[in-house]
Amino acid sequence: MLDLRPIGYVIGLLAAFLGATMLIPLAVDLYHGNDHWRSFGTSALIAWGTGVLLALSCANGVRARLTVQQTFLLATAVWVALPLFGAVPFIIGATEARVVDAVFEAMSGMTTTGATVFAKLEDLPEGLLLWRSMLQWFGGVGIIVVAMVFLPELRVGGMQIFRSEAFDTGGKVLPRAAEIAARISAIYVGLTIACHVAYVMVGMDNFEAANHALTTLSTGGFSTSDASFGAFQGVPEYVASVFMVLASLPFVRYVQVASGSAKPLFRDTQVRAFLWIIAVLVAVITAYRIIANDDHAEHAFREAVFNVTSIITGTGYASVDYQLWGAFPVVLFFFIGLIGGCAGSTCCSVKIFRYQLMVAAVRAQIRRIHSPNGIFTPRYDGRPVTAEVLNSVTSFFGVFIVTLGLIAIALGLTGLDFVTALSGAATAIANIGPGLGDIIGPAGNFAALNDAAKWILAFAMLLGRLELLVVLVIFLPRFWRA
Repeated sequence: MLDLRPIGYVIGLLAAFLGATMLIPLAVDLYHGNDHWRSFGTSALIAWGTGVLLALSCANGVRARLTVQQTFLLATAVWVALPLFGAVPFIIGATEARVVDAVFEAMSGMTTTGATVFAKLEDLPEGLLLWRSMLQWFGGVGIIVVAMVFLPELRVGGMQIFRSEAFDTGGKVLPRAAEIAARISAIYVGLTIACHVAYVMVGMDNFEAANHALTTLSTGGFSTSDASFGAFQGVPEYVASVFMVLASLPFVRYVQVASGSAKPLFRDTQVRAFLWIIAVLVAVITAYRIIANDDHAEHAFREAVFNVTSIITGTGYASVDYQLWGAFPVVLFFFIGLIGGCAGSTCCSVKIFRYQLMVAAVRAQIRRIHSPNGIFTPRYDGRPVTAEVLNSVTSFFGVFIVTLGLIAIALGLTGLDFVTALSGAATAIANIGPGLGDIIGPAGNFAALNDAAKWILAFAMLLGRLELLVVLVIFLPRFWRA
């Protein structure tokens, strides 16, 4: 029988930690004279108390190493439990949100999706705005650790090719996963502070800068205004674009840079491909805006840089309603949202390296057809790719496409129109944020959707954040009999 005590112990510790962090927005509300601080006090007691009791009751089952089944279940359970605790301030706080809306918002935060059901954000207490941003920031650093420590070991979606890299920094093998997690977290904090300072320097006040630094580095996209980044047009868009790109690069490369070796960052094939894709897309959109929309060069370039970067990284900020630009940019943005950033970053979606592996496999197959007697091995970053990795990547693509279709169909059955259902499915499973159409487009939000659609989308966010297979495998009876 599966021992759930190690899982309960970890979840208990994380819930207690989450409860303790609620004291930060509590202090912010006290500072601003908001009575809302009491809601955070109650929420903190609920999360911290429940977490401590759960950890103490499961402490006698702690082991040095988890089984594969326990690891898969733990990864999923953490991303289910923490949004539930994170939703409490929305339920008993100023928003007085219904359970479905509170869970949707918290899940969107922890998975760094950025879709929101709240309107009139400017009227919300400062502590609640900060809490939304904090949820995204926690989710961002959490998924980096999962991607670099757990997913390579679980052989999910081809991530096993990063198994050695996750523990190799400048030629020195790190002895424990905790050490790589600590180094990544330190770099994550440092980049967040740098982003905050940069935002302040270009005109944001400290509170706006803090919130947007948290949601930029997590590529989450929550903002303090209904207008999203439309309230900060100009130089802040360039700053945001730079840090969104930095957050989309492999954090293990930053660890290597900090260890004195910058070459791996610049030689990384997925980094180079990611930057080239952004450059080409920005050039295309800029030219389109100048020619088709009669926009002036600097404005066209700035909006192209910001919105292309925001969508491809899955951040989901919107500075304008780009649906008004025409059909071509809308279709292009839909597809680039399914690209994503680099593995081991805060980004979501399919990710660059999987497309590179598929292209390498297709090229090798074409060469085999042309020269049947030749031996052609797909290579990635100069290394041969094993059949196991290619099978994992192929499986991921297949599951991604099928899941996207099934979610879109399920949303359609709830009464949503085709555009809203399809773009809603894509934005949830790829953790992008805004969808398309009048309801969930960049100028709207998800509040008007029916409850069934919100639950479906919340589940889709969880699937997308944990690379699909991590969640889906726990529903297979064969997996538990293994």
